[in-house]
Amino acid sequence: MYAIIVTGGKQYRVQEGDVIFVEKMDVAEGTNVNFDSVLAVGNEGSVKVGTPVVEGASVEAKVVKNGKGKKLNIITYRPKKGSARRMGHRQPYTKVEITAIKG
Repeated sequence: MYAIIVTGGKQYRVQEGDVIFVEKMDVAEGTNVNFDSVLAVGNEGSVKVGTPVVEGASVEAKVVKNGKGKKLNIITYRPKKGSARRMGHRQPYTKVEITAIKG
């Protein structure tokens, strides 16, 4: 059984036992999270597609950890001016393990 969920403005196809990295959520590690915005639920041979979400469907998950991704180095360069600027960015994420799909 699989489901397509929406969180953080992105869509993810998940199954039970999957570990995914989603946009940072304001939830402590070890707590359970419930995703209610389920776009589709699929089983062997049948698929339920919502308009826009499937009624009564939800995905339960457990927060494994909160962290930051690898550092991205950004360089802005102005030709013929002799100036450049270095910046760095680390995107925060939440690591989530899918425990159950209902619907």
